[in-house]
Amino acid sequence: MPYLSPRRLLTFLAAFCLALSIWAIAPAAQAYENPQLLPSEPTTVIDLAKNLTGIQEESLAKDLETFEAETGWKLRVLTQFDQTPGRAVKDFWGLDEKSLLLVADARGGNILNFSVGDAFYELMPRTFWIELQTRYGNQFFVRENGEDQAIIQALESVKACLRKGGCQVVPGLPQEQWILTLITSLVGGVIFGFAAHPRKEGQVFAWQWALIFSPLWGILFIAFGVGPVVTRTSEWLPLFRNVVGFMLGALVAYLSPMFTQSSAPES
Repeated sequence: MPYLSPRRLLTFLAAFCLALSIWAIAPAAQAYENPQLLPSEPTTVIDLAKNLTGIQEESLAKDLETFEAETGWKLRVLTQFDQTPGRAVKDFWGLDEKSLLLVADARGGNILNFSVGDAFYELMPRTFWIELQTRYGNQFFVRENGEDQAIIQALESVKACLRKGGCQVVPGLPQEQWILTLITSLVGGVIFGFAAHPRKEGQVFAWQWALIFSPLWGILFIAFGVGPVVTRTSEWLPLFRNVVGFMLGALVAYLSPMFTQSSAPES
């Protein structure tokens, strides 16, 4: 048996691994990027993963065509799972700076991905697209509403913002987000109430301490409690509830030391 030096042995093993990897990956690469999956007729929706019903697909395709004719903004939808046409969709649809490609793929943690043209960022910042993805593409929303609604509602938000000239945040206030703003309003009110509690005899309201702690309760109530509500919806009820929550939290925190002091002498 001829002697193989360590260098020759390593070279042989490297060549063998390279040949094996090419043999194993080549079929998969053909499956993951296949331009033949593109339809022969022009359409605005390619539903390879069958996330939409036939009626939904037809209705959405016509709606996107009408929207493009009215506004000039090009919105396209691609759903995929095991196979995808890959970068061939760019030439198929002629995607440019005024084009948005929504890709729905259930293999990841979030079903939605966006390829955004540069012209969109002048009207909707990058944080808008992150919020849009996390609101409608998360697993909880998809589980409760379905993959079809994740696609449709995300596009409706984009169209609404384009029609009114842009958005800084995604329109609409989901219940879970409103609950979070209510909690921050309550906590802000508690901090305000404790800070404003009188600390001297004859004092009714410790406004100096309330001002000292204003950055804390102000951020919780105004920035996190009021801001997300007024920027996402014009309804007054969520804002009214948050204001009432702040006042109740402040009142309870303001009065609680008085009840503690009055119960101590009795005991």
